[in-house]
Amino acid sequence: MLATCQAGYEDSLAGEMAANGWLPSGRGPGWVDCVGGPGGGPPELAFAPLILTEPVLLQADAVNALAQKAVDYFAGSLRDERIGNAWPNLWSGSPGVGGLPRRVAATRQAFDELLRRKLSRVARLAAPGVPPGVGPERGLFVVFTDFDRAWVSRTAILGGQRRMADDPSAPSRSFLKVEEAYGVLGAEPGADEAVIDLGAAPGGWSYSAARRGANVLAVDNGPLKAGALGNPRIEHRREDAFGFRPPQGRTFDWMFCDVVEEPHHVLRNLVTPWLEGGWCRRFVVNLKFGRTGPVALLQELRAAGSPFVRHAASFRIRHLYHDREEFTVVGVAASALQDAREDRPCGSHGE
Repeated sequence: MLATCQAGYEDSLAGEMAANGWLPSGRGPGWVDCVGGPGGGPPELAFAPLILTEPVLLQADAVNALAQKAVDYFAGSLRDERIGNAWPNLWSGSPGVGGLPRRVAATRQAFDELLRRKLSRVARLAAPGVPPGVGPERGLFVVFTDFDRAWVSRTAILGGQRRMADDPSAPSRSFLKVEEAYGVLGAEPGADEAVIDLGAAPGGWSYSAARRGANVLAVDNGPLKAGALGNPRIEHRREDAFGFRPPQGRTFDWMFCDVVEEPHHVLRNLVTPWLEGGWCRRFVVNLKFGRTGPVALLQELRAAGSPFVRHAASFRIRHLYHDREEFTVVGVAASALQDAREDRPCGSHGE
């Protein structure tokens, strides 16, 4: 497989792969590859927004020659397959090679023209860009690692990371993280759902939920700003997030947590009590790994003693496009399944 990552996180991705039994065989800016693993499909990798499975290396010096090889590969793979729906046509390049984006764009344009001549109906169904969602996709996925080298595959595994559009009313860039996290989870706050935002200031995550019609309780001693300040759907309590506990019998539909603290402190004193207590149904938690080894932290988060393993029905860990030295963990609390079995109504804002 060949997995991509943000530039500068190649060692972390390689370490995560090795920890899962997939030993890296090569790497470059924004990518790591591997010739084999312990069997089965590739593992879920926090650092990889895109994993090409069984990639094939195409090499050529000229743009048209490389495009022709990509067309030949793609057309040859269609011998026993009929495409009747839109298919992802995703091209990208190593971020560490100067001028490579222009090379990728030129080769893709040449590929599109050649494919239209050869398979016009199939070409019309091509869908450029990163497909939404998480999991396996079938289409054409091309990753350039140099001007004359491109890895291609018909199948890829998407991590769900993607660049999000900013909002001028958002109080901070952290707004982009939670917007991206919804896509990884496959859910977002709905109208009149109850959201607790622990460590809310300046209010980017609270604003994100409120603009979807959710009712937010923002807990932070710091001030809210911009679109979160004075928002009728946001109640601000100037309290320490670590000391806040919900009233007896209160359950929130969502728990947000993005605090600048050591990750083990956050896990012990915020995540564990909220999940163990069944005080929320879904969660989005950001954990900073700047002073902690990211691969070691990943192993802890996935270990049997992790609060996510013990108290979540499902969860995903990602190094998001908009994350820096941090992970974002999204999931569904185990208590949500119990609520569904008992057919209990969702909590609402207010007591």
